[in-house]
Amino acid sequence: MSPLTLRERPPALQWGALLSASLIFVVAFELMRLPAALLLGAIGAAILVSWFEGRVRIPPWTFVVAQGFVGCLVARSITPDILLTILQKWPMFLTLIGAVIFFATALGFALARWKVLPGTTAVWGSSPGAATAMVLMADAFGGDMRLVAVMQYLRVACVGLVASIVARAWSASGAAAPVAIDWFPHLAAGPFLGTLALAIGGAVIGVKSRIPAGALLLPLFVGAPLSASHLLTITLPPWLLAICYALVGWSIGLRFTREIVLYAAKQLPRILASIFTLIAMCGGLAFALHEAAGTDALTAYLATSPGGADAVAIIATSSPVDVPFVMAMQIGRLLLVILIGPSLARMIARWTTETEPASADVQVPK
Repeated sequence: MSPLTLRERPPALQWGALLSASLIFVVAFELMRLPAALLLGAIGAAILVSWFEGRVRIPPWTFVVAQGFVGCLVARSITPDILLTILQKWPMFLTLIGAVIFFATALGFALARWKVLPGTTAVWGSSPGAATAMVLMADAFGGDMRLVAVMQYLRVACVGLVASIVARAWSASGAAAPVAIDWFPHLAAGPFLGTLALAIGGAVIGVKSRIPAGALLLPLFVGAPLSASHLLTITLPPWLLAICYALVGWSIGLRFTREIVLYAAKQLPRILASIFTLIAMCGGLAFALHEAAGTDALTAYLATSPGGADAVAIIATSSPVDVPFVMAMQIGRLLLVILIGPSLARMIARWTTETEPASADVQVPK
């Protein structure tokens, strides 16, 4: 046994390595003020353990339940103010959201045609929606979850970094200090138990009913109207979300192998090029919105920013912008991508396979 591998080490030691690496990564990412630091830290630690041939196993049912809570998190973000803003300006929203999705899909198609990534993986990886939702849905619809995670979370980091720089350059208020997190807030028993029932029950029913990505989508689409109508106050304390992020991150990261890490590293320049191309194209769309509709430039930029809705929300709330407009655009695009994403991925995959010989298919390491 090589001293540099974890393959035959005791399970307790392997779990200790995973937990320790997760803590180190999360603290480092928090200090760097990266969005989704908890999730990214868990993924990074799991990839590291996989690199050293660790054999940690996450029970499948915990991954299912964690998806249910992620669905509740998205559902909670769909507020009445956001829905009202979308309804009042639906032609503008539909046009702008459609343009961003078109840009992202075109880049995904290009990545597939250039054989950087296989068809559905390229499309899901380029989808400008909530990163975690896209990764989970990609796995359910035939994409490679590992490569989609690389593309999505790399885009989240790049978009968050660029948006932060733009906001700080535009206004000093964009540099406001982050609000301290109350990890163990007081919980009202009724709403919290209702949230548990929605997340766990919805995830289990979603899986049992064989709905693609049902563990995520059923709690989302049931919870959204309940939350918006105030029939249920979706209650997700930070400690619970941290556990869910860790379970999702570990489940994704532990699927990596040395071969897939090396493959992703080899494709990294092209993936980064596609990400910054998408950011630039959306920046052009923001300029058009500013010129045509008179929307202030920073609001337009954050509204059309391609993904990373949670990071954009943090930046928007600490900047002098129209926050409901920004979040309506982000959430509206998320919902549309979730609704049309599977059909779009299948269509792009069919186009790429019809126009290329079978021998040219991308071979992704297992």
